Amino acid sequence: MLNLTDITVRLGGRTIIDGATARLPPRGRIGLIGRNGAGKTTLVRTITGGIEPDTGSIDMPRGTRLGYIAQEAPAGDATPLETVLAADTERTALMAESETCTDPDRLGDVYERLIAIDAYTAEARAARILIGLGFDEAAQQCPLDSFSGGWKMRVALASLLFSQPDVLLLDEPSNHLDLEAVLWLEDFLKSYPATILLVSHERDFLNNVVDHILHLSGGKLTLYPGGYDAFEKQRAERQAQIASACAKQQAEREKLQDYVARNSARASTAKQAQSRAKMLAKMQPIAELIDDPSLSFDFPDPDELRPPLVTMDMATVGYGETPILKRLNLRLDPDDRIALLGRNGNGKTTLARLLAAQLAPMEGGITATGKMRVGYFTQYQVEELDRDETPLQHMTLMMKGASQGAVRAQLGRFGFQGQKATTAVGKLSGGERARLALALITRDAPHMLILDEPTNHLDVDAREALIQALNAYTGAVVIVSHDKHMIEMTADRLVLVDGGTAKEFDGSVDDYIALVLSGEPKAEKADRKERRATETREREKELRQRAKTAESELSRLSEQRSAVDRAMADPSAGASMNDLMKRRAELDDQVASAESAWLEASEALEAIAA
Repeated sequence: MLNLTDITVRLGGRTIIDGATARLPPRGRIGLIGRNGAGKTTLVRTITGGIEPDTGSIDMPRGTRLGYIAQEAPAGDATPLETVLAADTERTALMAESETCTDPDRLGDVYERLIAIDAYTAEARAARILIGLGFDEAAQQCPLDSFSGGWKMRVALASLLFSQPDVLLLDEPSNHLDLEAVLWLEDFLKSYPATILLVSHERDFLNNVVDHILHLSGGKLTLYPGGYDAFEKQRAERQAQIASACAKQQAEREKLQDYVARNSARASTAKQAQSRAKMLAKMQPIAELIDDPSLSFDFPDPDELRPPLVTMDMATVGYGETPILKRLNLRLDPDDRIALLGRNGNGKTTLARLLAAQLAPMEGGITATGKMRVGYFTQYQVEELDRDETPLQHMTLMMKGASQGAVRAQLGRFGFQGQKATTAVGKLSGGERARLALALITRDAPHMLILDEPTNHLDVDAREALIQALNAYTGAVVIVSHDKHMIEMTADRLVLVDGGTAKEFDGSVDDYIALVLSGEPKAEKADRKERRATETREREKELRQRAKTAESELSRLSEQRSAVDRAMADPSAGASMNDLMKRRAELDDQVASAESAWLEASEALEAIAA
């Protein structure tokens, strides 16, 4: 279906993709993975034609439709539903033509094609996708410009899924989604009828969706069967083989070096020593596994505080005079590991800001230990880093009065050592900028870490390193994440933010997922009802148009037949009687056909009304 042959891509004088080759299976669901900066997005853009490869070829069947989300989010006065429907350009053009076409033969072709592409259920299908991505019926009718950038990207994702391309290219599609929408997307992609190439760093998402892993490393591509866990097992085996080969090669190298050293000076063995020296020079070193500093997370432990850290008593919080959350009764202790659950827009970030003292309660009370320090991470902090300054400059500014040794030590905890500490932020990867933001918020060893979607820019290995660091950290952790694996591995308390309040959720992450999914039958029932209503409206519209067209055609043909009858009754008309009779017979057949079409459409309309 999609073949990549010897692809090389160089950007800014640096080789990103280096002779990569892969043959992707037809209708395969392939997860494209690799370290931050490995070139995954570059490869996707090369496949879509956004980047011209320096060498190599990308082959696919003629007429293959590629689908990829543009970097700019949709905007304007159009609604999400209108935007998604417009993504099917063929349907849009045919529907417009059906409203204006007067040629009966062409109109018949138009209706036949509309039926073939299932056009009359399109609105219901589009609405179902939007509902799955978090847009209720009211939100589907709001203008795009009333939504934030993250919600606009959801509309872009919905449009792409609705258009059903032959090759669906998704680059981190879950970054703007909450856990509920991620679960829906997993289910949607598992039944997608064509090829999927999915860039993702979420272990569970990859395990649940893909059937192959395409690993990009060192500019090369390797295709593995199975999900991420299967890939990791195969990779571990391969790394063990590499380590063993490196050990054997080193032993052979030492043996050759020893032989050359002992025998070069002897005339009788100089020739053999020279031969061994040539062998040693030609020996290519096996690439060893590198200790990657991008996996470095080390949160400084705070001094001890007596519990509780925070206590809420019937607190209400919101913006201006509008409350978002009410009746908050929560307690946080120094060793708590809490995950906030709930759909985006329910108030998780509002609760996080209350805990971080960025919002004050409108009513009720909140008590926090006076000496408590809080480290609050958001994506905005990553985006607001000065691209022209270095990590060392950022940290020096934040740690005023601290020695250069202390500043560099804090940077070193997060992998910014040597030259990396003096590299401009604009030249760092997204994952590196996220690590810098984490280094900055933990500079004073906070007693509580509040992390709002900390994994968006981190690859799978970096996420695992972050999980280990959080589990080693001795302070409290409050995390908001759509990564199920991250929540399972770090949280021992779940708080559900829903219905205008936040309460302890008595159960596991799997219990919460089961609760979310158990609501689907009811939602599906309502969805089916709405879908049937939409289909009925579209069908009624089609039948009325058919009846109108048939009626107009019947009137036109009847006038022509009356004209022929008048000519047949008027000997002075000069027309051949045989020609008139032949034309009369043709018109009789056409009138009968038009009457039949009108009668069929009218009866169908009556059946709908009944």
